[in-house]
Amino acid sequence: MDNKKLERWRLVLGGDQADGTGMNLSGDFAEIDQVLSALYEEERSAGLGASSPKVSRWLGDIRTYFPKSVVQVMQQDAFKRLNLNRMLMEPEMLELVEPDVHLVANLLTLSRMIPDKTKDTARQVVRKVVEQLMNKLATPMQQAVSGSLNRAVRNRRPRHAEIDWNATILKNLKHYQKDYKTIIPETRVGYGRKRRTSMKDIILCVDQSGSMASSVVYSGIFGAVMASMPAVSTKMIVFDTAVVDLTEDLQDPVDLLFGVQLGGGTDINRALAYCQQLTTRPDDTVLVLITDLYEGGNEQEMRKKIRSIIDSGVQLIVLLALNDEGKPYYDHRNATFLAENGVPAFSCSPDLFPDLMAAAIQKQDMSQWAAMHDISTAKA
Repeated sequence: MDNKKLERWRLVLGGDQADGTGMNLSGDFAEIDQVLSALYEEERSAGLGASSPKVSRWLGDIRTYFPKSVVQVMQQDAFKRLNLNRMLMEPEMLELVEPDVHLVANLLTLSRMIPDKTKDTARQVVRKVVEQLMNKLATPMQQAVSGSLNRAVRNRRPRHAEIDWNATILKNLKHYQKDYKTIIPETRVGYGRKRRTSMKDIILCVDQSGSMASSVVYSGIFGAVMASMPAVSTKMIVFDTAVVDLTEDLQDPVDLLFGVQLGGGTDINRALAYCQQLTTRPDDTVLVLITDLYEGGNEQEMRKKIRSIIDSGVQLIVLLALNDEGKPYYDHRNATFLAENGVPAFSCSPDLFPDLMAAAIQKQDMSQWAAMHDISTAKA
């Protein structure tokens, strides 16, 4: 085995007597080894956590030697292993951190403790991540929701004022009359009568307990996107043991996210009661409940609320998580109860959420939708 491969194995194995390579690292490999050891070797990690200058250097080093995706993972590990949340209290150190969803979640968790000198920097970091996510997710969300609404109201016997001329022309190109230089519209495509109210009411009801942090961030982004669409009326509700209506903040997702207080208890029953008060058109309402289903309030009453919501005609969607973090932790008993009542509970990645909303607006069978996307659901 050549020296390059041995050096890489030496980095993987971590050195000391057990690595078996006999290699002494130098240059960049030695620097990388120190960066990894500072985080992942217990006897050396305390030195990193105790000194702001050391943490600052470490943050700079990992950005030098590792790609952005790896940097984000190492930062997240540092928060968990070394309790480095204190570095979010210092603007100079916060500027060195690679911004991502997990960093925003940490900032929101600590938002009430962040000193005044750091608040402007924290908002800049959150705004940067929000803009990145909006650029990535806004267009797919708008296209999916608009497309599903158009399909829901399209008809083949429209009145003259209801004809979608672009779609009608495309549909009848085969009937073009060369001699008359015109198209015979044998098939007319149009939309139903325009409603004075929006076509769909969407309520995002989001658990803001600590375990749901990244789900709250993504929910805020999607809520802001849907709030910008005139064809839907979107409301954003967050809850722990209390219920907070953040609908007015949907125009600025940064303000919305700083209105969240992560880390409290959970009262799903109270949140559902509030959502019921907001529901005026059950048959045209989609309620997306995002929670791990660990009820800290009255579980029996919560289940009654769920049955009442289903019976009213509301399209209820329950997401155990809205993130890319793998298999979620959740209350299996309550998930099974939902399945027994025809409401599958499952997690959803941000990339799939636009398609999920499109399916919900069309009142598709969500169990079939989840199966089509290879998503496991709780079984009755």
